[in-house]
Amino acid sequence: MATSADPTRPSEDNMPTTEATPLLGAPESGPSAIIRSNGHASKPTFTGSSSPTITDPTTTNDTTEEEDEPEKPFPYTQIALLCYASLAEPVAYFAIFPFINEMVFRLGQHQSPPIPESSVGFWTGTIESLFSVVQMLLMIVYGRAADRWGRKPVLVFSLAGVSVATAVFGLSGSLGGMIVARCFAGLFAGSVVTVRTMISENCTKQSQARAFSWYMFMRNMGIFVGPLIGGPLACPADPARYPGAFCKTKLSTTFPYALATFTAGAVCFSGCVLCVFFLKETLDRTPTLDADGGPVTTPTKKIEMSTLEVLRSPGVPMVLYILGHSNLASLGYTAVSPVWLFTSVKLGGVSFDDRMIAAFLAVAGASQALWILLVFPPLQKRFATGNVLRGTTMMFPVLVASMPFFNELRRHGEDKVFWLAFLPSLAVCSSVAMSFACIQLAINDIAPSSHVLATVNALALAVNSGVRAFAPVVFTSLFAVGVKSQWADGHLVWVVLFVLAVGLHVACWFLPKQAEGRYEQQGAKRKAV
Repeated sequence: MATSADPTRPSEDNMPTTEATPLLGAPESGPSAIIRSNGHASKPTFTGSSSPTITDPTTTNDTTEEEDEPEKPFPYTQIALLCYASLAEPVAYFAIFPFINEMVFRLGQHQSPPIPESSVGFWTGTIESLFSVVQMLLMIVYGRAADRWGRKPVLVFSLAGVSVATAVFGLSGSLGGMIVARCFAGLFAGSVVTVRTMISENCTKQSQARAFSWYMFMRNMGIFVGPLIGGPLACPADPARYPGAFCKTKLSTTFPYALATFTAGAVCFSGCVLCVFFLKETLDRTPTLDADGGPVTTPTKKIEMSTLEVLRSPGVPMVLYILGHSNLASLGYTAVSPVWLFTSVKLGGVSFDDRMIAAFLAVAGASQALWILLVFPPLQKRFATGNVLRGTTMMFPVLVASMPFFNELRRHGEDKVFWLAFLPSLAVCSSVAMSFACIQLAINDIAPSSHVLATVNALALAVNSGVRAFAPVVFTSLFAVGVKSQWADGHLVWVVLFVLAVGLHVACWFLPKQAEGRYEQQGAKRKAV
């Protein structure tokens, strides 16, 4: 039975507020924003009272509001534009992966002393990490800018900047130049904050799972598109790589990786252009109106949970821990894979060239994207978020353990067995990508109140960026240590990752009940009442 409203208590339906809402979960910012369930804002509200209103967001009944919230048509065009814009960051991040090891090795030969092959992993990990370090430091700045000046201008600025930064990376003539260019790219990598905000603002509680499924799919497509650009287009003037040398310009000869990075930059810039002309602003600055039709100017007060209170809320620490643990293990694997593929068989790798590395990363990205798009929605609907999360994380230890096994196959001349097992196992084990979508849904469900959904998401993004800042350099350095020492034939890093993968699966059994994602069961209970 629905609970009747108490006219003596302030409610969200007659409550103006003058405080700007946080970025991620709230569709409105500014003096007029009235927060609804799951961060959705109401239309302008008329009020006959000018007295200050005090409300505690932790006491609102979000469940009732979600039931009363009318379903609106799914905004296909806007979600499609935002999903395409979300390609920019993974394309910019992963486009250099197929050739960065070779680029570091080539430019490192001009160092004094030259960089040996065994130290390439340290340099590549450092360069890859700088992107996330700078991104983490500026994430809050991008969020506040989007709250003040609007989502669209900040998104367009970020996309334009990362397009240029990605392009100029290929013009680096030294290791120092590579470091500066990578920091420059991280400086403009704020699109992820704005895109996630605008997707949330375009959707209702019922439709956001589908929208974020498409978002995760496109992010994984970026993992596919980035290497597909970076691998085949690297060194186009090299006759040893391409017998016809299809691009013999002076630029391609002087800067062999420029064509790859300029193409990746063009993909990012195309998203910028589409957003300029077709994307709609979601930050609503419509003022709250009083009974006479004029704007409310009387200051109001709003009691909010502090960041520390949100962090201590039931279930939040555990979900954030699972997120951080998942990112640590997955980013460690992602960072080590290219250098492992590049490393010779005798040192613990599989001796792939740039094109084969690009093919590996492309297959992995495409497989993950297909798992998320085609398999995850029906699987989550039937088995709920928690069960899918636990099931998919079981595949992570299998994926990690297969890597030293493949090296041993090549080390002992079993190439036929290697190729028969390598790609199929990669495609199957890529199902672990569904765990990332599960964790995103768990983050949305664990928020103690719709008013602090933005804070929970901001904490999650901070954890993500923080892990991305150090995980690549730690694990690639660990790989380099294992290669140099030849402990267990150079498989030290895979032993560490295996332990992390097993620990992740164990942690998922402690997922809070409110994050299990049993939406249909919860809905049935509400209807029964």
